[in-house]
Amino acid sequence: MYTTNQILFPHTIILRLRSTRGEVFAALVDRVAAAGEESDECLAFMLVMVRLNGCMICETDSFRAMRGCEPCAVQTLRRYKGPDEELLAAFSSALDEIRSYQSRQGRSGTVGAA
Repeated sequence: MYTTNQILFPHTIILRLRSTRGEVFAALVDRVAAAGEESDECLAFMLVMVRLNGCMICETDSFRAMRGCEPCAVQTLRRYKGPDEELLAAFSSALDEIRSYQSRQGRSGTVGAA
């Protein structure tokens, strides 16, 4: 009944979102994918998607959870009314948040780096 999905937005579907928006968003997806799974960029992108998709309030028995994370993310991005530049600004803000958190924790660069 349930698809194989995650509780929060998974990094494994980032590349599959490349064609959902315009060139600016596609370039952002390429940047994040090239940076790697444990990079600050990947974390920031995932944070933006968690916020956009409403992952924090998604219930495992909800319709969108049953459909899976990828269809939910694709639908969210296609329905997003703002320009790609707004998504890029949200990404930049999330990246600043990630790096600020890491600096407070004495980390930099990638997750788990000491």
